[in-house]
Amino acid sequence: MTTVIENDQKNDRLEVGTPLLEVKDLHVEFHTRDGVAKAVNGVNYSVAAGETLAVLGESGSGKSVTAQTIMGILDMPPGKVTQGQILYRGKDMLTMSNEERRRIRGRKIAMIFQDALSALNPVLSVGYQLGEMFRVHQGASRKEAKEKAIELMDRVRIPAARERVNDYPHQFSGGMRQRIMIAMALSLQPDLIIADEPTTALDVTVQAQVMDLLAELQAEYNMGLILITHDLGVVADVADKIAVMYAGRIVETAPVHELYANPAHPYTKGLLRSIPRLDQKGQELYAIKGLPPNLLKVPTGCAFNPRCDVATDLCRTEIPALHHVTDKDGKELTGRRSACHLWKETLHG
Repeated sequence: MTTVIENDQKNDRLEVGTPLLEVKDLHVEFHTRDGVAKAVNGVNYSVAAGETLAVLGESGSGKSVTAQTIMGILDMPPGKVTQGQILYRGKDMLTMSNEERRRIRGRKIAMIFQDALSALNPVLSVGYQLGEMFRVHQGASRKEAKEKAIELMDRVRIPAARERVNDYPHQFSGGMRQRIMIAMALSLQPDLIIADEPTTALDVTVQAQVMDLLAELQAEYNMGLILITHDLGVVADVADKIAVMYAGRIVETAPVHELYANPAHPYTKGLLRSIPRLDQKGQELYAIKGLPPNLLKVPTGCAFNPRCDVATDLCRTEIPALHHVTDKDGKELTGRRSACHLWKETLHG
């Protein structure tokens, strides 16, 4: 099978571990009739070439808004970036012209949306939609674009790709449509893929297949991957590190296995407790009490304090900094931070 990677893109690839994208102190708010909703409130995270960052949190925590801001597809207004930087290969995308960002979007940074049926155009064949990337960005003819679309469909293991290239989105299953979305994101061999809830509404078997495919393609092409999800079970085997978001802030960061083994924030602990376990058959599934806060009226102090079982008066009055986390001997743990006044008790208690 002929590869779809262009020679200039091969030569432009970064080595594994090279800094690729860095979000610094990002603030995004929405101006509504009821007031200003602070959807993203000082987010910091980074991803390197070949690395997978999982961004976790409940709906409304700011995960997707951050991703849309990175991609430059956030509706403005009502959205507005009030502060921060988004550095791609050291250059701030927020200060780029629209034309500069268009050259990056899709070609260098691509996104897989959570609802493939809505993201795909229902009146155009999947082959036409896949081929459009090559026609627009590489000047390919319709015949060339169709062949490359077939190659991509083969690459993401869609059976009988040549026979199905002219089919429409509704003629594919949910899992196959998600594979088409992955193929579309992969088409121009970007440096970074942002996958926003890529396994939503898929059964667990198909979820595992999609995640395995993403991990395989990432390793093969040395891409960075930001995986946005609310499901901790999905990311356990594919992520290198995790950033947990709550009410627009990062509340904990850690290497994936360290976070699963010993979380340093009560919210993360609650998320982990809510995962169904085989050794707890017949027991009531744990749920974090209450609801995520209204972003128009975020609680004072730590935003999680109304739902936290261990909150103190300090938690209700003072916003916690994102502390560096240490072991019991005071040695700093690499990559570990927690925005909790009681992180020591949570981690070591």
